[in-house]
Amino acid sequence: MILSDQDILARLADGDLAIEPLEDVDLQVQPASVDVRLGRRFLEFERANVPCIHPNREDEVDEYVTETVVEDGDEFILHPGDFVLGTTKERVEVPRDLVAQVEGRSSLGRLAVVVHATAGFIDPGFNGRVTLELSNLGKVPVALTPEMRISQLVFTELTSPADRPYGDERGSKYQDQDGPQASRIRGDREFGGTQ
Repeated sequence: MILSDQDILARLADGDLAIEPLEDVDLQVQPASVDVRLGRRFLEFERANVPCIHPNREDEVDEYVTETVVEDGDEFILHPGDFVLGTTKERVEVPRDLVAQVEGRSSLGRLAVVVHATAGFIDPGFNGRVTLELSNLGKVPVALTPEMRISQLVFTELTSPADRPYGDERGSKYQDQDGPQASRIRGDREFGGTQ
């Protein structure tokens, strides 16, 4: 069951669902979702003349990623064909009996801006800022302004609370992230990690 605005507000008031800072409830809480805003930090992938990046090699992933912090009053220009990682301004804490989905806002979709490639699902137990996978599928650059409403979170109630929620007990790679995070796939078991 997808939570309505009434359900979302009740869960926020109870404190088991947290979205902070939620500075304009009337603007951000939609009929069946919550609009979240764009943070100031971005991870950009450098163009390089290498045959490929091996996801299980930390040095290769980190070598081609640089962080950009947008200052007050400035914009981040997302060029056609670019893929960058951004972050939400809000921290989100999802309780054990809910999942959240990151969805784009239709107004940005009509400008060819996509907010997630594959990581649009937030597990029960997640706590942190949401990493956004931003792409410009259009033909002209698009200016993104920190604190603009960039995406929406849709919450769905599980049939029962998760026994093993996302988090420290599971060694979850992205728990408590405070900004955009590059891939940590090297921590997966198939690459010799523990997850």
